[in-house]
Amino acid sequence: MTPSAHEPPPAFRCLAGATATGKSAVVQWLAERHGAAILSADAMLVYQGMDIGTAKPTAAERARVPYFGLDCVTPAETFSAAAWLGTVPRTTQTPLFVTGGTGLYFSALLRGLEPTPPGDPDVRARLEALGADTLRQRLIARGATLPEADWANPRRLVRALEILELGGELPKSWGARAKPPLLALTWERSALHARIARRVEAMYRDGLLEETAALRARFPVWSRTAAQAIGYAEALAVLDGELTEAEAKERTVIRTRQLARRQETYLRHQFDIRWIPVTEADDLPRLAERVEAAWGLR
Repeated sequence: MTPSAHEPPPAFRCLAGATATGKSAVVQWLAERHGAAILSADAMLVYQGMDIGTAKPTAAERARVPYFGLDCVTPAETFSAAAWLGTVPRTTQTPLFVTGGTGLYFSALLRGLEPTPPGDPDVRARLEALGADTLRQRLIARGATLPEADWANPRRLVRALEILELGGELPKSWGARAKPPLLALTWERSALHARIARRVEAMYRDGLLEETAALRARFPVWSRTAAQAIGYAEALAVLDGELTEAEAKERTVIRTRQLARRQETYLRHQFDIRWIPVTEADDLPRLAERVEAAWGLR
């Protein structure tokens, strides 16, 4: 079977949501309760050694629950949604719970992926230098059809135009398509922003700069995606003397807020979302039981 084939595992349940919504803790709690394994649907957790800045599950958590989709490549290597599909277990003796914030991974799991032409680094670099408005204009001129959310996604605009310029055709699944159901956590915006700020402070307190320095010593050249990862790009700038630690924290908070907004927008447009609102009054067991009930496990 090819990695792009659409064949989800026989028994799985998904919980999505923007970064810092607490979905990982909920699914960890439920996996321990139900004897389940966890599949990470997070494009940053695939990088070995990038632990603090991605809030990767701890060694103790991973000792209690089998995990898939973590530590797949080094920061020097590239990765893709198709490669991520290759990490999905096709048979399992336990239930499989899927959680993360990368909407494309959920789409690949629930819809499958259509093959696309290989990319060209030179063409991609040229297109990445263009603004989003120019990319949209060129795609419209070519008669491209994209889902609504993709018109606001610079990466998807670049990839779509790259495919067309290389003589390929856009996958049919990028056009109008049915929305699969998906469960997701959501917070009121100001509360989520406060959680993001606390997380960034904790990252630096827990040693993000030291982790980043050690990783760069092992891998002097990182892939484009790893080098631009939120938190790590700013930590690298601190190590290079380009930002102060305070400036790096502020920039990381801003970029994380922007990411959270993009994640929720993608989920809203691509899936038939059932949102579970969360507040500080929801302790972990109570929130986990709400998710458990929504999954039909109670």
